[in-house]
Amino acid sequence: IVVNALPTAYAVTGGGGYCNGSAGSTIYLDGSNTGISYQLYNGSGAVGSAVSGTGGPISFGPQTSGNYMVVATNPATTCTQNMTGSVTSVMNALPTAYTVTGGGSYCAGGAGVEIGLSNSSASSSYQLYRNGGAVGSAVAGIGGTLSFGAQTAAGDYTVVAMNNTTSCSNTMSGTATVSVSSLPVAQTVTGGGEFCAGGAGVSVGLSGSASGVNYQLYRNGGMVTGAIHAGGSGAIDFGAQTASGNYNVIATSTANGCTNIMTGSVNVTANSLPV
Repeated sequence: IVVNALPTAYAVTGGGGYCNGSAGSTIYLDGSNTGISYQLYNGSGAVGSAVSGTGGPISFGPQTSGNYMVVATNPATTCTQNMTGSVTSVMNALPTAYTVTGGGSYCAGGAGVEIGLSNSSASSSYQLYRNGGAVGSAVAGIGGTLSFGAQTAAGDYTVVAMNNTTSCSNTMSGTATVSVSSLPVAQTVTGGGEFCAGGAGVSVGLSGSASGVNYQLYRNGGMVTGAIHAGGSGAIDFGAQTASGNYNVIATSTANGCTNIMTGSVNVTANSLPV
């Protein structure tokens, strides 16, 4: 009578949580012997084909949800041995996909436009991305709408959520685009000067102008009624001004509503006549 030894018992390792949509969590055996076959089981059902021993640890690859054990068989003697322990593979849900909100256009030099998220989970953190690059640090979920603040850099913004416990991540729904609208080109305020009281006044103008832009004359911060001109391709004359004060011009784009204060200002002074 010959007693054949059983295959050496090695420990089953690996398993654990994996994120929904991935291949699963990998199952390992921490050792093996050449000439021995190792069969992976999920419960009582065999998973795939047996793996030949290598003399070192072996991998059974990623496996989906279940409780896994391994049985070793010596093909020469047909003796079998259950490997030590078992591991469980568990699928973890992805963070809920909420909608990216905000975005739009703003005038150059402004505060930017806000980017947000329609909802959030307290168990997840949310990272803002612009054109694929991370913007700032991740923001903790609060169980309600979330704001990433005003964004000034033009581009397409997306958000990726990561569960703080499982590290599973999910891209939120939609994209918000931020664009920067240009200001009217700054022209130079011209004219001004002194004139004698009762005279025709002195002319105030602008060194140049652009189509699609309206130019409004102001005196001491107040709009001069009727003194607005549509830009063309040359200088603008607001006519002779008789009211003493400091004059400047503000340009407004008819396309995007952006405004810009023109360069400089001029003074108009009415000198009194001799008594």
